[in-house]
Amino acid sequence: MFTSVDDVSARLAGTGYLASPAVATTVFLADRLGKPLLVEGPAGVGKTELAKAVAEVAQARLVRLQCYEGVDESRALYEWNHAKQLLRISAGRDETWDEARTDIFSEEFLLTRPLLTAIRGDDPKVLLIDETDKADVEVEGLLLEVLSDFQVTVPELGTITATRRPFVVLTSNASRELSEALRRRCLFLHIGFPDEELERHIVRLKVPGLDEALANSVVRVVGALRAMDLRKVPSVAETIDWARTLLALGADTLDETVVRDSLGVLLKHQDDVLKAAAKLDLDAV
Repeated sequence: MFTSVDDVSARLAGTGYLASPAVATTVFLADRLGKPLLVEGPAGVGKTELAKAVAEVAQARLVRLQCYEGVDESRALYEWNHAKQLLRISAGRDETWDEARTDIFSEEFLLTRPLLTAIRGDDPKVLLIDETDKADVEVEGLLLEVLSDFQVTVPELGTITATRRPFVVLTSNASRELSEALRRRCLFLHIGFPDEELERHIVRLKVPGLDEALANSVVRVVGALRAMDLRKVPSVAETIDWARTLLALGADTLDETVVRDSLGVLLKHQDDVLKAAAKLDLDAV
């Protein structure tokens, strides 16, 4: 997919994703070695967007498994269309069970879910397993089987093996520790908050109508907020939202009134808003 680390940086930038050298290097190695990529970091720093950007660059289909507490094999892998099977059995009342069974456990009645979808077919795919840490531990066992051999066994149909392996990205907000077995199968990448220069470039790219001076001010204020002891510090996504907010408000500069009235775009808890309003010194940033 990529010829070099610089190729990764350039092509991701073409989609609007500005990758740091560490991100570009790890993506290149994941592609070259054929290894899943485990991306950890706080919410809103671009983990999911990285998978989307890789899919766009590769002109690949993005297959997404959104993890949550209670997600199980039927939601992640496959399940049978029971309603359609019952209709088929009812329509063939004169058939023996052996005749009906051969028909109802066929491709026509199979509902593929993201993991099975990702390993079937010859078209290029990017498999995004999003917020892996929110899934139950049992799901990790399923992921180990799929990511080790890129094959799935459906008892009624046999073993389905990938003819073309997808590029796999797993994301985690580190709300719980993932197993060492799963980590060993992946290349690891931590995406934190970008440095001031990179974040400024990101803001200017995503909000082209914002002038350079105001973009600099936005990034400095967000940096000051991240240095505070807040329940939830603003992410890169919220920096971009705030820049768009200021543009919509027609603000040319940052003053106390504008910042105070728009803090709710950056901060999501009232105690954080009150603390920031009391401690933020615009003259110091």
